[in-house]
Amino acid sequence: MSQPNLPADEVTYPNYLELDALLSLQHPRSSPEHPDELLFIVVHQASELWFKVILHEIDQLVAAMQSGETMYAVLAMRRVNALVRIVSAQLSALDTLPPQRFAQFRGYLGTSSGSQSAQFRALEAASGMRDEHFLHAIGEHGAPPPLVQQMLGRPTLQSLFEQLVQREGTTIEELYTGPEPTPLFLLAEGMLEYDQLFSQWRFLHAQLVERIIGPATGGTGGTLGAKYLMKNVGVRFFPTLWAVRAKFFGAAADAGRAAG
Repeated sequence: MSQPNLPADEVTYPNYLELDALLSLQHPRSSPEHPDELLFIVVHQASELWFKVILHEIDQLVAAMQSGETMYAVLAMRRVNALVRIVSAQLSALDTLPPQRFAQFRGYLGTSSGSQSAQFRALEAASGMRDEHFLHAIGEHGAPPPLVQQMLGRPTLQSLFEQLVQREGTTIEELYTGPEPTPLFLLAEGMLEYDQLFSQWRFLHAQLVERIIGPATGGTGGTLGAKYLMKNVGVRFFPTLWAVRAKFFGAAADAGRAAG
């Protein structure tokens, strides 16, 4: 059966998603074209698309926290965590890339490096990174991209959470000692999960780089490769929330010793 003629302005699956444009954006540089380069390009392009969505959802999270809509913030945090899992999971596709095959087209990448991703740097800044090492890295080759500067110019997620806690007239410690979970408690747990998921993403990325080019080989663009990635695995966006665990179980241990 033939497809009926559609009006010129009819919204269809291909034109709604702009598939012609989207599927024309993959341009392998190797010559002759290496059969694995398309996979390498698509995984990184897909990551950038997911970074775009995560940044959008973090904007929603920030808006909810600033307006005191704690339950909406809980739901926004849940979605962000789901998206970070997707970004991590797709790295497994590159685990199928043997080092000798990557070496065959690596030279065509020029100075390109994941460290040049403005969206990833913006995501780190939006999540709360403000340490000296991070600020040096993003400004090493000139002023940070506008998107990164925008994220650096607004409050961190941790400070927004602390403002919510103060607004509710409680403390972070009391969230964990109260008789039952509260929306603020659920948000705190979601933020800790985000910290864990982000660290897992960094670790998987570092392992992937080690697997493909080795632990001591420098990355493209003059970066330190796996060494740099592993250095940031333990970075935490919400140290105050993690510190509560130490206080809580320290107090519990003291109480146990006193009772004994």
